[in-house]
Amino acid sequence: MRADAVRNRELLVATAAELFDERGIEAPLEEIARRAGVGIGTLYRHFPTRDALIEAVYRREVEMLCSGVGDLLADNPPEAALASWMRSFAVYVARKRGMAMALKSVMGTDNELFRQSHDEISTAITSLVRAAAASGAIRSDVDPADLLRAMGGICMATDSPGWAERTGRLVDLLMDGLRYGAPGASGA
Repeated sequence: MRADAVRNRELLVATAAELFDERGIEAPLEEIARRAGVGIGTLYRHFPTRDALIEAVYRREVEMLCSGVGDLLADNPPEAALASWMRSFAVYVARKRGMAMALKSVMGTDNELFRQSHDEISTAITSLVRAAAASGAIRSDVDPADLLRAMGGICMATDSPGWAERTGRLVDLLMDGLRYGAPGASGA
């Protein structure tokens, strides 16, 4: 793709993500194109269907959630990086629930998009758990898949009022449990 086409595609995906957050996945495609500063024809050249645009936004959000793990670990102690990522995961789930449901209705639940997304998320949480365990900040017997399942339970409440504050409290409780008995945790 030419540089301007790549720029337009990225701008359309970013703009769609914003509008989907504001108005849901039924946000008018014409408005997405207008806000991105391109014509509707440009939007349709990149994304021939609404589902194609939803999929691109979904992939982008998974990528943003998972690609930041290295920076989180570089900028924070491993335990803080894990807690921060868990909060980001809850926000990601809250924002993407409508997209995931729309994609599952079109593609089904057993498809490459969801397998790839699950693999990326599993790799991210595994890196964070291993780093925190290696530092002694959390227990060494924590199974990343179990922690991801626990986060799934926390995320079930992201569609109710006050979910962000509640999620923060639940992540703090979960982190307390991960610290229990860890060699480097205070009060262990």
